[in-house]
Amino acid sequence: MSSLSEPVKVRYRWGMRWQELKDEACPVARAMSVIGDRWTLLVLRDCFRGVRRFEAFQERLGITRHVLADRLRKLVDAGVLSREPYQDGPVRYEYRLTETGRAFHPVLVTLMAWGEKVVPCDGETPPLRLVSRATGEPVRPVVVDEATGEPITPSNVRAER
Repeated sequence: MSSLSEPVKVRYRWGMRWQELKDEACPVARAMSVIGDRWTLLVLRDCFRGVRRFEAFQERLGITRHVLADRLRKLVDAGVLSREPYQDGPVRYEYRLTETGRAFHPVLVTLMAWGEKVVPCDGETPPLRLVSRATGEPVRPVVVDEATGEPITPSNVRAER
């Protein structure tokens, strides 16, 4: 037993390959097999901002067509996005978050808050802020235990099998 900040004696296969992460016992490794690179995270960020079409992703991200097509295909294959036709002749598709994809939102919001704290903007660009749709007030994400409502921190939880 340990906190998340203490070492855990878990044996991972030596020379773990990227394609094998989905088979690991560690849930972080399995999650990384789906969303573990910068382009995938940025595609998901843009999905939550309402981007759905290939050309819009490419324009916003400056990503090459083949890399974007690969990331979208992997997200569809993993059930994070669905591919829906929006035009006939030629058929064109848009990408929509599935229930599995929408479940990633708390992770993205927490990553956003961490990035703002640890790697703040240069001062020239106003930071992106989360605001309540109901009140317009800023929202600060906190990870809490559903049962107690207490914040989850490295000092009050541990990972166990």
